[in-house]
Amino acid sequence: MPYCVVTAAAAAVAGGAHAQEEEVRIFYQRYGQGATKVLLIIGFAGTYESWGPQVKGLTGAIEPVDEEAPAGDDSGAAEGVEVCCFDNRGMGHSSVPEQKSQYTTAIMAKDALALMDHLGWRKAHVFGHSMGSMIASKLAAMAPDRVASLALLNTTGGGYQCIPKVDWHTISLACRFLRARTPEQRAILDLEVHYTKEYLEEAVGSSTRRQMLYQEYLKGLSSGGMQSRHGFEGQLNACWTHKLSTKELDRIRLAGFFVLIIHGRDDVIAQLYYARRLAEKLQPAAKLVELHGGHLVSHERPAEVNMSLMEMIKASKSNTDLEEWSNLPKKSDDNRSDFWCLLDQLVLSVSEMVMA
Repeated sequence: MPYCVVTAAAAAVAGGAHAQEEEVRIFYQRYGQGATKVLLIIGFAGTYESWGPQVKGLTGAIEPVDEEAPAGDDSGAAEGVEVCCFDNRGMGHSSVPEQKSQYTTAIMAKDALALMDHLGWRKAHVFGHSMGSMIASKLAAMAPDRVASLALLNTTGGGYQCIPKVDWHTISLACRFLRARTPEQRAILDLEVHYTKEYLEEAVGSSTRRQMLYQEYLKGLSSGGMQSRHGFEGQLNACWTHKLSTKELDRIRLAGFFVLIIHGRDDVIAQLYYARRLAEKLQPAAKLVELHGGHLVSHERPAEVNMSLMEMIKASKSNTDLEEWSNLPKKSDDNRSDFWCLLDQLVLSVSEMVMA
């Protein structure tokens, strides 16, 4: 199986001078072939396979590339798209470090950059979903020269923003999540968390989409196993400690590449409100696309999501300027942005004290 080995030295640079960590192996798969490179970063407890609808939509491929072929050989496919998706540390076929401190979005962004180096990619369109969007945005802030464009799907700013909107439905889901011990229990819960009820009840042949997806989820969980405790706690730590400073937001906003934020209006995990706020902070580089769907809007609305992603790739190659790309109102000259930044800092500080 194809792996990228992340050295302990590289991880220490991302995690700080005192970070101690063993060698980490990142499992990946490549699809398609072409000069346009796309790196897909999946979210919490997800595997590379979750990007299936986007892999097929962007490349037309179903089977991964033969890794015996040179990664940089684009002869005859200059106009094509090559996609790489991978399992984050703590999940799937990748290594599972035991210490929570070995999981931060900065360290995981370094994993992604190491993978790009391994593939020989100088630059790529970087797309992330949920926790993967936090990793993608951290990567963009750390190495903006490596990013051709940035897409953030069902994103939040990390920390307290990861807390779902509190109502009886989300409380019930949280309680059931904590009690889920078997693949069957987890599969039922995952469907309710990631998809809208309307989508799940759609007829597919003689059954419903819920029944069909349940079997697929169960097969995946049974073959790959449920996420380990170390992986779960580590990735949760990465989400909770994630933060983009004003300086980092400015590095992304002023880097010159397009930013696309796609969000499902019915997402019960990542609140739409925070995605809108992030889009406002990333003006004039950001475009916001809201679609009817849940947390996995990339699965519920693959045609619209893939079309938006391809539009950004094409716009990145054209002479489209940032203000022409953005669909958001121009920033006013008042102090509202400063107010929201201060409010974010205040709430984050309070939440950190509560968790300490």
